[in-house]
Amino acid sequence: MSADAATIAYYQANAPRYTLSFGQAPSRHLDRFLDRLEPDACVLELGCGGGRDSARIIERGFDLDATDGTPAMVAKANERFDVGARVMRFDELAVEGEYDAAWAHACLLHLARADMPGVLAAILRALKPGGWHFANYKLGDGEGRDPLGRLTNLPDESWLEAAYRDAGFDIEATERYRGEGADGVQRDWYALTLRKPQG
Repeated sequence: MSADAATIAYYQANAPRYTLSFGQAPSRHLDRFLDRLEPDACVLELGCGGGRDSARIIERGFDLDATDGTPAMVAKANERFDVGARVMRFDELAVEGEYDAAWAHACLLHLARADMPGVLAAILRALKPGGWHFANYKLGDGEGRDPLGRLTNLPDESWLEAAYRDAGFDIEATERYRGEGADGVQRDWYALTLRKPQG
């Protein structure tokens, strides 16, 4: 498994624009997710982008490990918010029981479907028992390139729920909502709040 070169190249080239256009407020689901965590929780952030959610996680008092697969995004996050972000692709996650939570806002949707099981298993392994995970996805009926040339996996709700259950997660909450992506396309999204079993 390897990261999609065209998707990484898009974010590498467009990091400055993302930092400006999406740097104003944290994601709509973030505070609700953080409210579930213990005060001293250690949070892994996948796909930190320009660092807006990273800054909020630190502001809330959590210990953060912010990561992104695109060097330019990591540089922008650190330049703007000084969050200590580091370069790591999804397929490079290889730790066990280190985190209380894993936050993955609008990033795992760039995984090819065939690569999802391995990455979800790695996220589960990285969490402590009882650890929390959030991810959200654009909904659709297949995978392909979006108008910006990025690889985008467009599953439906049942496919996503099955993928997470097969990986070993418990589904704690879901939400379907309308949203606009960076490509300007309005579509339905699906947010999942998940938990690693205690046992």
